[in-house]
Amino acid sequence: MAIRAMLAVSRNRSLATAVLSRYRFISTLVLAEHEGGSIKASSLSAVEATKSLGEDNSVSILLAGSGPSLREAAQAASCHPYVSQVLLADSDKFTYPLAEPWAKLLHVVHKKGNYSHIVTASDSFGKNILPRAAALLDVSPITDVIEVSGSHLFVRPIYAGNALSTIQYTGSDPCMLTIRSTSFPVASMSAHSKSIAAAIEQVDLSTFSEDDAVGKSKFVKLSSQDTERPDLGNARIVVTGGRGLKSAENFKMIEKLAEKLGAAVGATRAAVDAGFVPNELQMALNASTSAKMQYSKRAKIDGSEFY
Repeated sequence: MAIRAMLAVSRNRSLATAVLSRYRFISTLVLAEHEGGSIKASSLSAVEATKSLGEDNSVSILLAGSGPSLREAAQAASCHPYVSQVLLADSDKFTYPLAEPWAKLLHVVHKKGNYSHIVTASDSFGKNILPRAAALLDVSPITDVIEVSGSHLFVRPIYAGNALSTIQYTGSDPCMLTIRSTSFPVASMSAHSKSIAAAIEQVDLSTFSEDDAVGKSKFVKLSSQDTERPDLGNARIVVTGGRGLKSAENFKMIEKLAEKLGAAVGATRAAVDAGFVPNELQMALNASTSAKMQYSKRAKIDGSEFY
């Protein structure tokens, strides 16, 4: 009986040690997007989200592509106060954000770094790459995270934003997340000081093999609108229209108002389904945002100071 009790205690201690080590040692890889030699705001929000994963969190940022702009972005990332390492994958294979080569790159980098978390923004860039990378690593990603409550505890909207779900990740490492950038505003860099820049290291691509999956897609073209309005995913002010506008022609009133306010343009699902605006303008709201919008609408109706 004494031997059995000792074995049980030993097993419990081993289990407790394993659990504690899982939550104590955190290393995070941020998959970042860059443009024109700087890190995109949505990727900076992903770095901001890593602060809530744990106090002793070592954050590495992965940049890929080719040309001078990649190296400029790496220099900018190395000066970020929360980044301890910048990983650089310089190759023409990553000139365009195709899911196949980028997911393979994430797989190769993780196998070497053995990260506990992989985080990226919940935009077209992150949503395109992370699910495929998760399949290669045989884990289930958690998408559209709006709050990080712990290293393995997250909040995300469900039912089209009408409810919030708290999820505890119990799978194997890495825990892969996409975060909504508007839920993690970037702190002012002037509030932090970093005297020594993070190390910039080249990713060893000698083990990067182009299997059959990598060649199954190719970049055709990039279509974008020339506008001075801010991006919908990062805008502080958004003017949104719905089915009440009744036509695409009437929706132009929303665009004109947004230009006056320096705001982004958004649309409800009904307006998108009706063909008033393209799909990329559809708003994704969570429950708390919906409540704030309803409160603002009531204040606008009841308050005489609003026009």
